[in-house]
This record gives sequence, structure tokens and C-alpha cells, in this order.
Amino acid sequence: MSGFSGAAAIAGIGATEFSKDSGRSELRLACEAVLAAVADAGLKPSDVDGMVTFTADTNAEIHVARSTGMRDLTFFSRIPHGGGAACGTVQQAALAVATGVADVVVCYRAFNERSGVRYGLGQADGPAETGADSAAYAWLTPFGLSTPAQWVAMFARRYMHEYGATSEDFGRVAVVDRRHAATNPAAWFYRRPITLEDHQASRWIAEPLHLLDCCQETDGGQALVVVSAERARDLPHPPAVVLGAAQGSGDDQHMMTSYYRPRITGIPEMGLVGRQLYAQSGLGPADMDAAILYDHFTPLVLPQLEELGFCAPGEAKDFVAEGNLELGGRLPFNTHGGQLGEAYLHGMNGIAEAVRLVRGTSVNQPEGVRNVIVTAGTGVPTSGLVLGADR
Repeated sequence: MSGFSGAAAIAGIGATEFSKDSGRSELRLACEAVLAAVADAGLKPSDVDGMVTFTADTNAEIHVARSTGMRDLTFFSRIPHGGGAACGTVQQAALAVATGVADVVVCYRAFNERSGVRYGLGQADGPAETGADSAAYAWLTPFGLSTPAQWVAMFARRYMHEYGATSEDFGRVAVVDRRHAATNPAAWFYRRPITLEDHQASRWIAEPLHLLDCCQETDGGQALVVVSAERARDLPHPPAVVLGAAQGSGDDQHMMTSYYRPRITGIPEMGLVGRQLYAQSGLGPADMDAAILYDHFTPLVLPQLEELGFCAPGEAKDFVAEGNLELGGRLPFNTHGGQLGEAYLHGMNGIAEAVRLVRGTSVNQPEGVRNVIVTAGTGVPTSGLVLGADR
């Protein structure tokens, strides 16, 4: 096990409601989520001395700190690459706590992604810029690859060609997500499950992606509180101990368009993250009791299962079809409904669900959960976690 494995824990989680029109600023969403998480941890804002968020977040640490009653901060950090940052925020917080740089670190993400800037619209109408990222997108947009769905469709089509996967194989992921969301009162799609027939009948977005293969757009905020595992034992809730926390960027990495590798059916950066998680925690795929996998597009869930060792390359479609992702299956998956069913908060709401699974308080709680694996955004430099019950 690594030097920091088991040293830190998530002791508090908090969120706003998940909506399509929050009616308030992104700063207010961030502050509401942070205050809720701090209260859930049984702490006060003045106890917080560290903060981590995404480079994509519009809410500067100083504004959140001042607005919520925090005082001196000894640590603050930001993680790039969109949804790939989610678990990286907890890694940074855990490292800060384990090394004594900070004692109470808040990780947060808040945005009006439906009523404000909509990421799904892609790059086509964006302003011309001179940075390296814009230059990279300039190789894609003239050929019609301007939105995330179009970028992922390229991977999905190749995966189908190489492994014989079908649109229905992707749809089964969406059906599981929506089934779990249907019993989660916090989910946008509460009481609204779908069938595989519904998935197949939904309109095309970018073939082979149907509408129901694509995550929703959400207004909201989510926050987490990380403290030492020792301190967490004295707080109100059972700690979700950080047994592993890793980041990964693969060889010849692009932002959702890594088409130039010898093979493009896998997610090598996720494999890199998984190997680190297992080495840090001393655990393996067989030890995972549940999984929260980043599901902004259903086709990218299948190679995640393969990269993380739950099945061999090309076998994820059968793993899913056999019911392994269901509550009674081998690997209960996205018990909150995922980003397709609960909310799209760049993966932070998934980390919160993993905490609930370890606490035993998920609305869709499987039996005997001790270890949960969590992933962040796919197709980009990414990150992951293994959270576990206190040993």
C-alpha cells in the first residue's frame, strides 16, 4: 500500500438540488454545496484550511471562502481537463492532509451547465483563440467534429467494429442508470425509468449515439470534505477512507480525440489509473463491491470495465448483458443513477454516492459494500479513487 493510502477520508458530502434552471449564480451554488458538506462533516466553515476545485470552475477559492465564513487557507489547488479532474480533487486533498499541509480540505464543483454555458454545444461557435487547445480543436472542427457527442461517436463506431458491440449493448448501460435514478429522490429522472426499447427509439445525436446514450445537462453544486482518517472517526458519519487516489494521462493523449494511437478501442489512461489504484490500496478488481463509473456517454463505460480488470477486452458487452451491473449483480453500478440519470456534475456527485455506499446510506444500497471504485472523465486525462470502510 502507498504511503498515503488510508491516511485521509471523506467525512462530509453536500449538494444543492439538481435542476435545469437554478435561478441563482454559480457562486451561490458553490457556497450552498460547501456549507452543506461542512455541516454534514460536523464542522464549521472556520475549520476549513484547504480547497480544491477544477480549472473549469468559475468560483474562485477566495470568493467561496469569504462568502462561507472560512478564514486562513494554507492550501488551494485546481485540476484541469474537465470531468477528468473529479477524483483528482480528492487525491490533492488527501495528499495535503496526509502530509500535514492542511487539516480540513473542501473539494467543490458548481455550475449552471444547462441554463448557462452548455458544454454539449461544443467548439463550433466558440471564439477564435490562439492557445494550444484551440489549435488542437482547429484540426477537428472543419471536418464536422465539433461536439463531445461527435468525438465519442468515433470511438464508439470503432469499438463496435472491433468487438461486435451494438447500440443495444450501449443502451443496457443507460437502462441500468435510469433504473437506479428512478428510485433516487435527488435524481432529475426520479420515477422515470426507461426500457431498452425506449433507448432504441430515442433520436440520433451522432450515430451510433442515441439521445439516451448522452448525459444530461445540469445546474447545481457538489462538495466534499476531506480530513485525516483519524479525525474522521470522531465525526458524525462513518468515514469513507481514501485507499487509493490516482491520475493518469496516456501516451499520445488528446482531449476526447485520441484517434492517433495504434488502437482506439481502449482507454489506456484509465488503465494507468486503475493499476495505480490497485497498487496503492493493495486491492484488486475482485475486492471491489460496487463501481461508480463516469458515464457522460454510454459507449465509454464498456472499455472502463475492461481497463479496470472486471472483464477482458471486448467482453464488457457480455458482462453488462449478464446483469452484473444490477443491484444484485457482481458489480452494482452507479446506484445514484449516474450522470445520465441523477445529474451531470462533472463526476463529483458520483464521488458523493460512493461515500454513501461506504456509509451504507445509498437509496439503492447493495449488501456488504466495503470497497468502491470511482472513475472520473473518460477520453481526457483522468483520475480515480478507491474508497473503503474504516478498517
